[in-house]
Amino acid sequence: MKIAILGYGKMGKIIDELATAQGHQIVLKISSANQNLLTAQHLQHVQADVAIEFSRPESAFDNITTCFMAGIPVVSGTTAWLDRYEEACEICKEQKGAFLYASNFSLGVNIFFSVNQKLAALMQPHTDYSAKMLEIHHTEKLDAPSGTAITLAEGIIAENPKLNQWNLGTEASEESSIPIEAQRIAKVPGTHIVTYSSEVDQIIIKHEAKSRKGFALGAITAAKWLIGKEGIYSMQDLINGL
Repeated sequence: MKIAILGYGKMGKIIDELATAQGHQIVLKISSANQNLLTAQHLQHVQADVAIEFSRPESAFDNITTCFMAGIPVVSGTTAWLDRYEEACEICKEQKGAFLYASNFSLGVNIFFSVNQKLAALMQPHTDYSAKMLEIHHTEKLDAPSGTAITLAEGIIAENPKLNQWNLGTEASEESSIPIEAQRIAKVPGTHIVTYSSEVDQIIIKHEAKSRKGFALGAITAAKWLIGKEGIYSMQDLINGL
C-alpha cells in the first residue's frame, strides 16, 4: 500500500513508523512546510493508493477534496472542521471517490461508542439521573471538546428525546443539555468519562487511551479497507466489514 500522509505532526509520524513497519510505503508527507506539494497532479505522480489525513482544522477540507480530485481515497481523523463535512461528502460523491471520517480510530473507543449508546437507551426512562461528560487530552490538542466527546454526546442525544444539545462546561446550560468538561494535561493521549448521577448513586463508564498507537493502527487498517471502494463510510462500516 502506497500512503500519502497529510499532516506530519505527532500522529503523522506514528502512522509513518507503524505503516513502514508493516511493509507499506510512504510516498508523500505533507506538513505546513511543504503544503504547496499537495496537488492532484502530485498525488497522481507519486502513485498514492490512499491518503491518511491528520492535519489542522483549517487545512482539512482542502486536503481532503484535493485527494478526491486526484481519485485518491481518504481516511481523515482531523476534528473541528465538520461544518464543511457535508460539502466534502458531496464532492466525494461527484468524483466517485471514497471517504472515511472518524473522530477516533481506536477500536476500543468505537466499542465504547456502542456501549455509551446502549447505556443511554437504558437510562432514557430514568429522569432522576442527569448525564455529564469529562474529556482529558494533552496540552497540544487544539479543539475542545474533543471530537470523540462530541460523538459520545451525540450518541446519548440520539437515545434520549429530552436531550438535544451539549455545552462546554462543568454544568448543564439547560435541562436539555449535556455538559462536557474539557481538561488539558501534558502527555495525556485521551480519556473520556460519561457519568449518570442521581441523589442515590451514579453510573460511570470510561475509556482511557494508553498511547496514540491505537489511533494510528486503526487509521492504517481503515486505509487498507477503503482502497477499491466508492462512497462515504464510518468506523462502524469498517468494523462490520472486517
